[in-house]
Amino acid sequence: MKYFGTDGFRGKANEVLTADHAFNIGKFLGWYFTDGAHKKASCVIGKDTRRSSYMFEYALAAGLSSGGVDVNLLHVTTTPSVSYVTKSGDFDFGIMITASHNPFYDNGIKIIDKDGFKMEDAVLEKVEDYLDGKVEITCARNENIGKITDYIQGRNQYISYLTSTTIHSFRGYKVGLDCANGAASSIAKTVFEMLGARTYMIHDEPDGLNINVDCGSTHIESLQKFVVEKGLDVGFAFDGDADRCFAVDEKGNVLDGDLIMYLCAVHMKERNALIDDTVVATIASNMGVEKALEKQGIRMKRTPVGDKYVSLEMQEHGYSIGGEESGHIIFNKYSTTGDGILTAIRVMEIIVGKKTMPSFLTAGVTLFPKTQINKRVQDAAAVLENPVVKEAIDQASLELDGSGRVLIRKSGTEPVIRILVEAREEEVCRKLAEQIAAKMEEAGQ
Repeated sequence: MKYFGTDGFRGKANEVLTADHAFNIGKFLGWYFTDGAHKKASCVIGKDTRRSSYMFEYALAAGLSSGGVDVNLLHVTTTPSVSYVTKSGDFDFGIMITASHNPFYDNGIKIIDKDGFKMEDAVLEKVEDYLDGKVEITCARNENIGKITDYIQGRNQYISYLTSTTIHSFRGYKVGLDCANGAASSIAKTVFEMLGARTYMIHDEPDGLNINVDCGSTHIESLQKFVVEKGLDVGFAFDGDADRCFAVDEKGNVLDGDLIMYLCAVHMKERNALIDDTVVATIASNMGVEKALEKQGIRMKRTPVGDKYVSLEMQEHGYSIGGEESGHIIFNKYSTTGDGILTAIRVMEIIVGKKTMPSFLTAGVTLFPKTQINKRVQDAAAVLENPVVKEAIDQASLELDGSGRVLIRKSGTEPVIRILVEAREEEVCRKLAEQIAAKMEEAGQ
């Protein structure tokens, strides 16, 4: 699609994504969901803490109401909360304004369907046709103009829901929370304190410009240091819209999305709650985790990179858990999308239930070293079809002989080929990745 990628319409605010875009997206959705103002429709809007989110919120609300939709503003909240409120509140759709883990100057518009999933492509294509002037619509008139209402109770309902997903009290546990100066700042502390934890906060003072700056799940180092210095039992870091979660154990070691999926899947299998003994991951998940899961009698089923593909696989087969190394974890029983705070609760539930420290929960996993090289080329497709490049990739796979893997994929947004090699020895990873990159360099000239 021209504007909407796997995570919505995203780009630099007022350059790639403008207030005019937001108004027109809202205007079209208003017309589409009210069938030209012949029926009533309602939606919710949430936003993260970046400065431009307010501009886009007001532009979207104006467009939607002019199209005839009643708009309910959740204000600063998380992406998963918008999914939850949209589904549980019987709204026609939801919108989240966020650029997730990107810098403050980027932003995005993510549209969610009535069941809490990402909006189907067929609807997004219609929105794009309108933005390109291919469709004419009418505005609502008189009493059909939509109203705009604050809906803070929706966020409160979500907080109550999160606390209801566990029977355990977290009393006596010292928990660090890195909110990335983003959407989790308004929710995470309340949730964990309601569950009894003693919370220690960092990066929970957003100013519109500091979201994701040297903090959160993409910059985990500060939480590692914080957990060790404060002597905490565990720490959790979220990204800007809190649909991702990384954990840090009591020793300062990082538990990324792969390790969190491992410990949760093993726990679920022990309780006969892991459907078909299967975890859904992407092709980017670490082979060491896959091997560790196999020892526990659990299969890893891989999809293309993107939580969208993980979600579709889970929906189709009813699998219990899936996610990405980046920290998007989906628990089918509780949510339609990745939810960082919910993920943190699930990890805490295991720690409390087993009466153990988090470092013991992943003791059976040895991550494979990996080397990733992003190779910029003029024509990625042509380079990948080059016989010399193909031979280099085949030769690397043959050399690994099942003790590692080679993953080659094109970037969806730029002329870059991503080379990933995993093996039991770091030196082998680096050597094979560099050999493939060199052949691509030759082929790309």
